Amino acid sequence: MTHPPAVETIAAAATVPTGGPAFLVGADRIVALLNRIIMTIASIGIVTACAILTYSVATRSLFHAPTYWQDEAAVFILVGVTFMTSAFVQSQRGHIGIEALATLLSPRVNRARQLLVDIASLAFCTFFAWKSWTLTHEAFVDGQVSNSMWGPPLSIPYALMASGMTLLCLQLLLQILGSLFGVRRP
Repeated sequence: MTHPPAVETIAAAATVPTGGPAFLVGADRIVALLNRIIMTIASIGIVTACAILTYSVATRSLFHAPTYWQDEAAVFILVGVTFMTSAFVQSQRGHIGIEALATLLSPRVNRARQLLVDIASLAFCTFFAWKSWTLTHEAFVDGQVSNSMWGPPLSIPYALMASGMTLLCLQLLLQILGSLFGVRRP
């Protein structure tokens, strides 16, 4: 049975690397499973955000009724989807990159370049995750809410952002360790 490309891409995240220490292969399996679950929830989230925005437009256009929560709810969902799926995208090496350099370098130099990029990305993402968690904590403790009439707690999008960045850090760390321990990825 042939699945749509999106389903095959999500299923590819569950492929298990070979070689390397057992703890690393086990951690890769767990993160791949977590990525599959998040991608399924994120797919539902995108459809939900589209439905919310469609409802908002229809309500304003047809009934001239003001909307207070729809735009902000859709933004919260899209922030969550964006950050929570970043680890999956990284596992597929799907982030934007400059391929011209990769084609000019030898495979050995290219692996070293990729390792250095992963290390630099991990450093940045670790800082970003740390700051996101402190922002989440402050928003939760201070009871910060958005400035809209709806006024949902800001700790929700901040927590999604922090969780997604933490998962991205874990994915980067697994890729760095896999590179150092010679794990072969399909």
